[in-house]
Amino acid sequence: MELSGISFAGKTGIITGGAQGIGKAIAKGFVQMGGKAVIVDINPETAAKTCEDLGNAVYYTVDLGDPDEVVRVFQQIVEEQGRVEVLVNNAGIVNTSDFDKLTLAEWNRVIAVDLTAVFLTSQVLFRHMEQIGGGRIVNVASIAGKVGGGYLGTTAYAAAKAGVISLTKSIAKAGSAKNIYCNSLCPAYTKTPLVSILTGEKEKKVLEAMSLHRAAAPEEVANGVLFLASDAASFVQGENLNCDGGMLMNG
Repeated sequence: MELSGISFAGKTGIITGGAQGIGKAIAKGFVQMGGKAVIVDINPETAAKTCEDLGNAVYYTVDLGDPDEVVRVFQQIVEEQGRVEVLVNNAGIVNTSDFDKLTLAEWNRVIAVDLTAVFLTSQVLFRHMEQIGGGRIVNVASIAGKVGGGYLGTTAYAAAKAGVISLTKSIAKAGSAKNIYCNSLCPAYTKTPLVSILTGEKEKKVLEAMSLHRAAAPEEVANGVLFLASDAASFVQGENLNCDGGMLMNG
């Protein structure tokens, strides 16, 4: 992966959900462009293998659905790494229950991982970035956060991602005077383990709604994230970038 003119040399970046899928592609690109990747994932075996593959990478295990654990581990990361310039909130989970069958426990779990954890990780790193003179936060949201539930993610997932889009703007407003950037990116259907639930007719409907009529590769989404995480996005603040194969092109 190569983006002309972008370098993360001498920088450290945290990527949640960085052991596979889009997160792994982001971590790989970050390392290839000279940075050190800190992978945060719930699966230590997969994370360890990814770090071995990437080289300049370390991992921490955390359950993003546990608020106390999230704060503790992210404070530990900052203390041990010394200086972290980039945070990418990429991790997420999907629940497939229809709205009328969705339980409160299912709702709470998705909101905890997909929204509350983004708030907590961003707050820890925001305070750290204040101390080091600035930094960049990129939140991976979803087109589902703009169109609502359905085949791109059901009720809880869509609601959480809509919250991430709005939270991004709030962080950006708080960070502008402190050289802290925050932007988000909305992928559509991307070939990752997260969307393995989309098969048959569901997959067909998604692809028909996309002007390019194909799923994105993780690397294609990662390119957008890496741009927003870099100094090349020096005049981009509080924005949301669609990486959706033209799904929302017609409004």
